[in-house]
Amino acid sequence: MRQIFFDTETTGLYAEGGDRLVEIGCVEMVNRQLTGNNLHLYLNPERASHEEALKVHGLTEEFLSTKPKFAEVSEQFLDYVAGAELVIHNAPFDLGFINAELKRLGRPPITDIAGGVRDTLLMARDMFPGKANSLDALCRRLEVDNSNRTFHGALLDAELLAQVYINMTRGQDSLVIDDASGGGAGTGDGQMAAVDFSAFQLPVLAPTAAELQAHEAVLADLDKASGGKRIWQSA
Repeated sequence: MRQIFFDTETTGLYAEGGDRLVEIGCVEMVNRQLTGNNLHLYLNPERASHEEALKVHGLTEEFLSTKPKFAEVSEQFLDYVAGAELVIHNAPFDLGFINAELKRLGRPPITDIAGGVRDTLLMARDMFPGKANSLDALCRRLEVDNSNRTFHGALLDAELLAQVYINMTRGQDSLVIDDASGGGAGTGDGQMAAVDFSAFQLPVLAPTAAELQAHEAVLADLDKASGGKRIWQSA
């Protein structure tokens, strides 16, 4: 299964009001293994960021003026996410901006191109009801190091989200630890090979004299409480 952890930075909060993308960060995971095949794009939004947005991401108009416009990298982006499940924290926000950019190019919405969308904010609200579920809060709760997050950056946030998601979805359905080398006792089809316990010599620990005396005292109390009807006798 191919999943893309996806995040954006923007000039403001309102895609429908003309705010634009300034950064896209994508982190690829295949079968729960991070591949390193990531995609990171800075974009020229052709407008200035709102002051509050600039405080969040720190990407100045001067810096972004030399970057490609979304139209110039749209095919690269769409080819990269095609068929993959997008994993997004607060998906409606990022999807709204991507779909606004695609609409300007006469392209269908991203959900027609990707294989699906998973919103980790909704997942977190189900897992931790009544608690703060921002990305920073989840990093603290799930012990993901976010100490480098001075500014919000799309690639950094996508990388943090990947670690958060892995920790949120890591379950244990076996007492056997499956190491990375694959050298366990599995049969290759998901079933564990039978273990012949006759090959093991288990130690037998004899009770001490004090333990035997305590045991007899308990049996005597049981015999008294049952009116002499105790049916189990010590050897």
